[in-house]
Amino acid sequence: MTQQHAFLYNSKISKVLRNINKVIVGKDEPATLSLVALLADGHVLLEDVPGVGKTMLVRTLAKSLDCDFKRIQFTPDLLPSDVTGVSIYNPKELEFEFRGGPILGNVVLADEINRTSPKTQSALLEGMEENSVTVDGNTIELKKPFFVMATQNPIEYEGTYPLPEAQLDRFLLKLKMGYPTAQEELQMLEKTSKTHPIHEIEAVLSKEELITIQAEVKDVYMDQNVQRYIIDIVTGTREHRAAYLGVSPRGSIALMKAAKAYAYIHDRDYVLPDDVKYLAPFVLAHRIILTSEAKYEGTTAEMIIEELLDNASIPVRKEYS
Repeated sequence: MTQQHAFLYNSKISKVLRNINKVIVGKDEPATLSLVALLADGHVLLEDVPGVGKTMLVRTLAKSLDCDFKRIQFTPDLLPSDVTGVSIYNPKELEFEFRGGPILGNVVLADEINRTSPKTQSALLEGMEENSVTVDGNTIELKKPFFVMATQNPIEYEGTYPLPEAQLDRFLLKLKMGYPTAQEELQMLEKTSKTHPIHEIEAVLSKEELITIQAEVKDVYMDQNVQRYIIDIVTGTREHRAAYLGVSPRGSIALMKAAKAYAYIHDRDYVLPDDVKYLAPFVLAHRIILTSEAKYEGTTAEMIIEELLDNASIPVRKEYS
């Protein structure tokens, strides 16, 4: 990464964050972490109660990017073809034509993903993993960039299909929004009293610039000691007494990618151990399956990650001090 590019694109990233802050008050962390996933070429699962701004965050991010935005409202009767698209017979041409579904957008909002059947969920998740979808035996490449933000409500379970661990593993980060403070909610009322601020948002980052940034993020330097730090944390999840299933190697790669993107956003071309430590709960917690005993005792995956981070030996080198 050249210093010139770092400063150029860092200012563009700051503009995206400012756009989000214009619309959503007091959610700097979810906004920054959503950008981390976007720049790392990953995807985000937003899990929280209704009305806290999950969908608005995705819409604001999409409007800040000069990209095709598509929304899929997941319902129990949604079919895989409603996501991927379908081939329709054209009597004039005497052949089938493919009509692409919403998954062929650049930024895709998968709203209430746990409301639809596993068969339909898998249509989206195939695209997230393979960057392509299969329709009528034909493989169709997805557009670049391709970024999915899925939302789900953790409170209502009736008529839902919880994502299994193998599918949760496809998401780089799992985030929560949380309720605003009283002061933040007051600001929201003032901002939306006449017109919603999202209507004033303009694109500040082009599709081509985003693709360039994603390529540059991969060149961010990560010392081998920091890589070992990641491995120590991940290995610890597999050996922890409260974990029925620990984090897979995909989780190690995800944490590395997220740390590089986080460093880039903070205008660095190298990763610090603190980057890994901060991101670990967001990247790893949803990849852990707890034992029945641990659940009964009230243990959470976040508690396991916190314990491992406290006990792990943080790499210290001259350039970090």
